[in-house]
Amino acid sequence: MILTLTLNAALDVSYEVDALVPGTSHRVRAVRQRAGGKGINVARILHAAGHPVRVGGLAGGATGEILRAELAAVGIPETLVTVAADSRRTMTVVSRATGEATLLNEPGPLVTDAEWQRMLEATRDLVTSMRVVIMSGSLPPGVPADAYAQLVAVAREAGAITIVDADGATLAAALPAGPAVVRPNAPELAAATGLTDRRAGVERLRTLGAGSVVATFGAEGLTADTPLGSWRGWLSEPVTPVNPTGAGDACAAAVAAGLARDASWPESLRDAVAWSAASVTAAVAGVVDAEMVARIIPNVRVEEFDDPRSNG
Repeated sequence: MILTLTLNAALDVSYEVDALVPGTSHRVRAVRQRAGGKGINVARILHAAGHPVRVGGLAGGATGEILRAELAAVGIPETLVTVAADSRRTMTVVSRATGEATLLNEPGPLVTDAEWQRMLEATRDLVTSMRVVIMSGSLPPGVPADAYAQLVAVAREAGAITIVDADGATLAAALPAGPAVVRPNAPELAAATGLTDRRAGVERLRTLGAGSVVATFGAEGLTADTPLGSWRGWLSEPVTPVNPTGAGDACAAAVAAGLARDASWPESLRDAVAWSAASVTAAVAGVVDAEMVARIIPNVRVEEFDDPRSNG
């Protein structure tokens, strides 16, 4: 089974407008609301693809109850630790004219030390039956800066494969614990390492403790640097984006699914490219249409490239 951990779960609200023009009024053409946060999005994708998955993390207040109810309604099991403060909401404004998304993210609930300790204990109980544990997204206020490092240590002690998908300093703080895989995009890679050169940034993450690095670069595709080799994956024919916000979550879900079933890296990366591309054609994050994936797969290219570190 795969466990997704979302420390900063959210109620995602999405608005579609004809075109986003700052400083003006807009007529909203469609409104959508659903349980979110990166780990919950990953769980949705895995569940839809038929992979056994459970949601863990933190949830509180009236918003937290909405999140729990929606997960129950779609059949995704959860073991969310209750906090006193209300879980956050996020707002995404999607321009129909360009497909671009503008996000407004609340900081999240203030988590106490006692609540964090309950989170660690709950995770310690959960990971004993998990093959893969993926930790995704931002940290709410009050959670330690090295929260993912602590969770990686707990999961590794139980023998689980760990994935961290986080931004900047949060990702960097997880590296000393040795996560099996990290999944930054280009801005996250630069923020975590202070380096603008992509290859140098990837090498820096592995030097600091990441076992493998799957780095995503939007329409350019992705790269994977692993102990077994290095690959590049991309789409030979682009898709038309509707909402690009869930592409990283779809990639992370595909990597987690591949690790759970012991797939080869090229196979996992083929799925990661296809799932990511399919996700941007959906109106909301956390949706990967199987028929769209089937249409995209023939256009996915994955090739091995030389790792300069192997040349002495």
